[in-house]
Amino acid sequence: MAMPTGPDERKNLAIDLVVVDDTKHVLDMLVSLLTLDGFNIVGQGSSGAQAIELAAEHRPSVMVIDHAMAGMNGLEASRRILAESPDQNIILYTAYVDKELKQEAARVGVALCVGKAEGLQTLERAICELTLQLGK
Repeated sequence: MAMPTGPDERKNLAIDLVVVDDTKHVLDMLVSLLTLDGFNIVGQGSSGAQAIELAAEHRPSVMVIDHAMAGMNGLEASRRILAESPDQNIILYTAYVDKELKQEAARVGVALCVGKAEGLQTLERAICELTLQLGK
């Protein structure tokens, strides 16, 4: 299957997303742009605890979770989500990606680490690739 190249093609995939980031303007921007680009945002939150609740409530195709959040970080939230739902696809979205974080995320079961500096197009591509691997 070819990679969806535009919002109209992504709408046909029905990609349900939950987006979690504790920086309000980043969360708002991600939700707005991902929606504009054809993704279906089924939930949004600003903490690790909310990520856990949203995962259980919505069972999205993919979760995009910020790593560096106050209280419970995205890696710990991912660990708890995956303990309850091992098949949940999670992208850890972070300002700082290094080898150690990638290794720890992989041990936890996070599907991908995407750096915020890589841009929205890279994040969207990662979401589409995960969804296509699922056959959804």
